[in-house]
Amino acid sequence: MAGKRRLDITGIIKSEEKFNKIQDLDILLECILSEACLSVNADAGSIYVVEGNMLSIRYSRNDTKQKDLPPGEKMIYSFFSFPINEDSIAGYCAKNKTLVNEPDVYAISDDKPYSFNSDTDIISGYRTKSNMAIPLVGSSGKLLGVIQVLNKKNDRGEGFIAFTGEDELYVTHFATIASNALEHAALTRSMILRMIKLSELRDPKETGAHVSRVASYSVEIFDRLAYKKKLSKAEIDEFRDVLKIAAMLHDVGKVGISDLILKKPGRFTPEEYEIMKSHTSIGGQLFNDASTKLDYMSRDVAMTHHENWDGTGYPKGLSYEDIPLGGRIVALADVFDALSSKRVYKPSWKEEDVLEEIKKEKGNKFDPEVVDAFFDVYENIKQIQKAFPDTDD
Repeated sequence: MAGKRRLDITGIIKSEEKFNKIQDLDILLECILSEACLSVNADAGSIYVVEGNMLSIRYSRNDTKQKDLPPGEKMIYSFFSFPINEDSIAGYCAKNKTLVNEPDVYAISDDKPYSFNSDTDIISGYRTKSNMAIPLVGSSGKLLGVIQVLNKKNDRGEGFIAFTGEDELYVTHFATIASNALEHAALTRSMILRMIKLSELRDPKETGAHVSRVASYSVEIFDRLAYKKKLSKAEIDEFRDVLKIAAMLHDVGKVGISDLILKKPGRFTPEEYEIMKSHTSIGGQLFNDASTKLDYMSRDVAMTHHENWDGTGYPKGLSYEDIPLGGRIVALADVFDALSSKRVYKPSWKEEDVLEEIKKEKGNKFDPEVVDAFFDVYENIKQIQKAFPDTDD
């Protein structure tokens, strides 16, 4: 028993070490869910964050469903929210900040206030049995979210069993270190969003929704590229973490451009266009004292997301692999979002026209491999669009 306890403590320490290396909030949420499922041998799970009085799903995983997909493909994103109340297992867990462990969701006692909605199983064709929901609570007692793990695998991998009391003890401690990491990542995210808000005050196009979409698109594209290039997990984890944040900051240099230019509704004069183009250099200069991998990635993305594959872009006219990979990826993600989005000065393009434009620019404006990766993950790209909609205000 003592040996098992030491093993559990070692597992928690290893998870904490992983969490402490991650700077981006969304990447951290994904890692927390993965570590939680692995730690209790769960076949599936989801992680939710608190948004007002709602729980919003951020990531899901399902080993059984993943095995049905072709190699390198990922499950399609699914984004939805539901009230924090006692009607559902996750809602009850959140409202009461207490762990819930149901051995069989189809045999929940009538005296429980919550029930299991079987519609998800019917739609997905996946049969849920055991369900354990764990609250994520910050140091001040504030609810941050909920981890929900499903279907504990038996030792032979032939069926699903109930989560144990030992699992409950483990995830309780696990949730504490996960919550601490989330608070730190949330602080980093809030600082980034303040910088973006400053840009938004200068340039109405530079919204939180826009940069969230561009950043999420960029990670999806990179993940596909990484699979094709057979990068190691360590390389992938490190790159995608800093890419996500750097992509959010791609246009931070616009803080140095005059409002008269940023908010001009019509076409720029040649002189105004040259000034506008300087936002890339200004953005790069903000990271001139780069000392971390995040700083270097942020500098590269800010400087090069308007460079073109064929060398016709700006500010330096770089071409091919001389353009850093982060810049090549964000270039496509940014253009796709700009064309797909409605602006004061233009309507959104039709989907088929946007995709045709990207195909046309393959090998010209865009790296051909990045374009191929984009189309490989396009179904997830569309779900990201739904997750971060523009507001009318």
